[in-house]
Amino acid sequence: MTLTGILAAALIVTGAPALPADDVRVHTGALDGAQYRVEVPPHWNGKLLLYNHGIYPPGYVPEEIELANRPEAKPVLLGEGYALAASLYSKPNGFSAREAVHDQTALLSWFDRNVGRPAQVLTWGASGGGLNAVLLSERLPQRIDGALAMCGPVAGGSALFGQALDLGFAVRTLLAPELEVVRVADTGANLAKAHQVITKALESPDGRARLALANAFADVPGWSTAHHPRPADVAGQIRQQTKFVEAVYDQLSWGAHRADLEAQAGGNPTGNTGVDYRGLLARSSERDLVNQAYRDAGLDLGADLAKLAAAPRVKADTVAARWLARTGTPTGQGRQPVVTLHPIGDGVAPEHERTYGDRVDPGRIRQLFVNRGGHCQHTAAEELTALRVLRDRVETGRWPSTSPERLNAEANRFAPELRFLYDWLHGEPGTAAPAFRRYHPAPLPRPA
Repeated sequence: MTLTGILAAALIVTGAPALPADDVRVHTGALDGAQYRVEVPPHWNGKLLLYNHGIYPPGYVPEEIELANRPEAKPVLLGEGYALAASLYSKPNGFSAREAVHDQTALLSWFDRNVGRPAQVLTWGASGGGLNAVLLSERLPQRIDGALAMCGPVAGGSALFGQALDLGFAVRTLLAPELEVVRVADTGANLAKAHQVITKALESPDGRARLALANAFADVPGWSTAHHPRPADVAGQIRQQTKFVEAVYDQLSWGAHRADLEAQAGGNPTGNTGVDYRGLLARSSERDLVNQAYRDAGLDLGADLAKLAAAPRVKADTVAARWLARTGTPTGQGRQPVVTLHPIGDGVAPEHERTYGDRVDPGRIRQLFVNRGGHCQHTAAEELTALRVLRDRVETGRWPSTSPERLNAEANRFAPELRFLYDWLHGEPGTAAPAFRRYHPAPLPRPA
């Protein structure tokens, strides 16, 4: 659940020349086993941007610690005088909310001692790092002045892994009873089996309909391409849903991320006892796609919902569930302003924004959306525009206009290169015009 493999370039934006790399002081090291990277421009403006990375897949770490979601944004921010910092976390892979808060706090203290105490600290992050940014701002109200959460599961870890359980449970019940969804004995074999089942299901209308139903419980949209509109045909939408599930939700539902979470929590932290899947479907943003897929296949949706209702349930371990709620779920009760940014076609559903936003004082939050498919598919220009919304609120005490017209005009002021966008899921590079739009997502189907 992170963006990798995008090449950085020395880019400029109007009024903010990129700095030669030699002019930037770079600090690297480790604190309590967590590697860090800090970059400070020669004319530091006294402000720090603390970046939080997302949920890295098993075995992956970036060649260089990420200081921004889009590397194209780095020279722009350094040119504006910002210092940039990030921890890799002592546990970089899997769900690492606890480590993120601890290690980023330690890095802030290091920065105070070795660079200077910043006059302003904004924390930001993408995907799971967006969740970490919100958690960090709530846990460190005396140090963090504001948070930008981009494409994050900000309703919290309990909601995210509950979605993954619902999706995995439906696939198991309707397509492959041998799949394990909790306490997985062999994550590699279980994951391989899940992929085999999904591949076979995609070959038939019946299989696609049941995949659409499972995907709908996690609100995975039938749109995952950054440079193309949502497909018009049912099969195309289900294929786009499922491609995302196989790339992101697979480890959360059947693989290493699930097992890792249970090891951290000391048991299974999510269950589905008492969950009404008919009600979940009625609340899902993808219910129309499910209904059409079942009609096209000539299947009885009611019969499959009855099968889900009758299936043995998964019981959460109380202590583990409390651990996840305490460690990885924002309360929304922090004091700092928060900006969220999300593509409306993101498989880490924008419904998280509604569920989280309902917890927050409306005067303390602005939620921005771009009209695009795919996870974290916003350009550097759009992300910098969102960051400026947060900056203006922190520095003036008032929110600037966040109308799509103003935001798109602001994003258009950046150099064309900052509108480059690599669709990591479909392997397609391209240029994307600013696409802020008004959008009001529904809450997540299952209350968090």
